[in-house]
Amino acid sequence: FFLSLKLEKKTKGKLQKQICQVVLDHFEKQYTAELGDAWSSVRDVLTSPWCWQHALLLNRFSQSPGLESSLAGQGCRPAFAAALPYLPAAFRCYIRTAPGRFPSQKHQPGKLKEYYLLNAASLLPVLALEVKDGEDVLDLCAAPGGKSVAILQCACPGHFHCNEYDDLRSRWLEQTIESFIPDTLINLIMVSKLDGRQIGDLQPEFYDKVLVDAPCSNDRSWLFSADPQQAVLRLMQRKELSSLQFQLLRSAVKALRPGGSLVYSTCTLSKAENSDVISLILNSCRNVMPVDLSEMARGVSQEFSFLSGTQQHELLVLPEKGRAWGPMYVAKLKKMSST
Repeated sequence: FFLSLKLEKKTKGKLQKQICQVVLDHFEKQYTAELGDAWSSVRDVLTSPWCWQHALLLNRFSQSPGLESSLAGQGCRPAFAAALPYLPAAFRCYIRTAPGRFPSQKHQPGKLKEYYLLNAASLLPVLALEVKDGEDVLDLCAAPGGKSVAILQCACPGHFHCNEYDDLRSRWLEQTIESFIPDTLINLIMVSKLDGRQIGDLQPEFYDKVLVDAPCSNDRSWLFSADPQQAVLRLMQRKELSSLQFQLLRSAVKALRPGGSLVYSTCTLSKAENSDVISLILNSCRNVMPVDLSEMARGVSQEFSFLSGTQQHELLVLPEKGRAWGPMYVAKLKKMSST
């Protein structure tokens, strides 16, 4: 016990030094304006990695007797109460209220991993998508693959297309799928390295469900940019992200069948990359309408803290002590049947 306390203190000192002041100053200005009073408690969590929590998404394709009782013995409990309007029976996620990290399992060819470690809020876009067996599904920006794995815990798509434009991240995605999904199902999955902005033109009206987990300014990791010059560059390029996000969304809308739905998500608090992008797509695409997520928000309100005052079709998870999940923005849209 004393040893762990000592280690924690040591880690605290080490991590505090790594906070990138340039990024923190930028966030301070932007998020005080956008989030008001909520920002100071969010900032406290984002700048204190020792209070971050991890969730374990169990892999339904890996039989591991005793894992759930062992997790319960370590103070973990199942997340996502059955109060959710949609929760597949096979979907099992455990969270521990105490901070700290679980050991991640190493990739071993031919052996499936038992669980995927993630931020519990990153499962909300997948649950909002409500994938059913046999549907054709596109994960437009799929690396590192956690959400693709989560989709396959929910249902067995008829055709599952996982796309990642970046070469290195695409290899990471392939390895994730190989680590979690049995060979029999891997044949149903197509992994591509296309520019996501072009998929809508290449495969118009092909998919029932599309997930756009867009490239964004990742608030958690940006705060710990080791290289101040890289941080300054990132902040300069930040303004261009919303244009890329809009183009990816427009492509996703084209790729959707009439009657199909899409979920857009990011892991940033930035309004320019979240609700502004959604407003822009709703204003420029006549055939798209927002889908109410308030029932889902009520169903998970014990697990997550949300920014108040958002529209009914969007959620913004705010990290807070004891519920250090997020940031995670989720919005849901539906493509109208052509008349």
